[in-house]
Amino acid sequence: MDSWIRGVRILDPLTQRDQVGDVLIRDRMIQAIGPSIEVLDDDINEIDGQHCVVGPGLVDLYSQTGEPGHEARETLEQLLKSAAHGGFTQVGLLPSTTPAIDTPAQVAQRLACNLPHRSQVRPWGAVTHDTQGDRLTDLMELTAAGVVGFADGKPLNNGRLVQRLLEYTQSLSLPLALWPCDSSHTGVCRDGADAIRLGLSPLSATAETKPLAALLEDVEISLRPTHVMRVSTARSVALIRDAKRRGLPITASVTWLHLLVSTAGLDNYAPSLRLAPPLGTPEDQAALIGGLEDGTLDAIAVDHCAYTYEEKAVPFSIAPPGAIGLQLALPILWQTFVATHRWTALQLWSYLSLKPAQCLGIQTPTLHVNTPANLILFDPQHPWVATSETLGCHVINTSYAHQTIQGYVKHIWI
Repeated sequence: MDSWIRGVRILDPLTQRDQVGDVLIRDRMIQAIGPSIEVLDDDINEIDGQHCVVGPGLVDLYSQTGEPGHEARETLEQLLKSAAHGGFTQVGLLPSTTPAIDTPAQVAQRLACNLPHRSQVRPWGAVTHDTQGDRLTDLMELTAAGVVGFADGKPLNNGRLVQRLLEYTQSLSLPLALWPCDSSHTGVCRDGADAIRLGLSPLSATAETKPLAALLEDVEISLRPTHVMRVSTARSVALIRDAKRRGLPITASVTWLHLLVSTAGLDNYAPSLRLAPPLGTPEDQAALIGGLEDGTLDAIAVDHCAYTYEEKAVPFSIAPPGAIGLQLALPILWQTFVATHRWTALQLWSYLSLKPAQCLGIQTPTLHVNTPANLILFDPQHPWVATSETLGCHVINTSYAHQTIQGYVKHIWI
């Protein structure tokens, strides 16, 4: 429906626009942006934008869905509904399903859900068959099928295979995303004082930094642009900062929960805070936030992962790692960083929209006249309680369940 948004705060990190004005949308296109627009139509949907923000649709670098294989956790349709609730108009979906998204036919099924008026799926193609880490898929075929890039979403612990992958994908321009993690290390809590205090099995930071250091060495030799997923330790931030100073073609992302919570917040052993990688120490958390602010880390990912109540209603140490977040990331990050004046609104929007799109190599979301309306209207002051009804999903494996959340996406245009 045609819409006239009046007196709204307009954000566009691409052009660094932050001003109050009107936005006119007709036929799914942005027709006009200005301090005050006069509209004479009686049948237009007039929206009072006071106290609200309008900005480009958010882009999630990587998340996970239960379909195919675990539809009881979440179907693809339910994930897209969650994305729309949270203002994400494009979602990068990891291929680690059952079966994995490792063939053109599987990619085609993913892309078939891209219908008008709903959040768009950007499927990652599996790097290895069934994401098992031993044999490379036909990356050329996956490219032709329309994947956004290549990632298993799981650790690749075969050093020779990683080298071959970097060499083989030199001729392919799509993004390559790798998660540095030594899966032979065990532990459910990042090693430190809190792990000892809470009696949780510790996981050393070297489980991340050693494979990261090896990956950076391989990238320096091949110069193949590579995205580092799920950065979670202070030492990793330092390694990536040094790599960027040396000119390595690296981008990197951190998940939203690793910015908000540390091991100091595990006192109640909430299974929804059992993540992979595990939450960092307070020092890790501070370094991750600082890494975003100085450009060492490029973007925030949601890494949304739904589990049933039964799967998560177990002790912390044996709970499967992951939490939902597409519906929650924007309002909670806004209240934590923008409302407290740590970040500007443009910074947060850049981390959640502009920079993820750039890492994916897709069209950059922006607010320009005569461009398709891909934007959201967000009210940072609107309170709501996180329940299955308000979250738009039947599984609520999140530590924010039943809490009052301030900030609500009121409209979305795709």
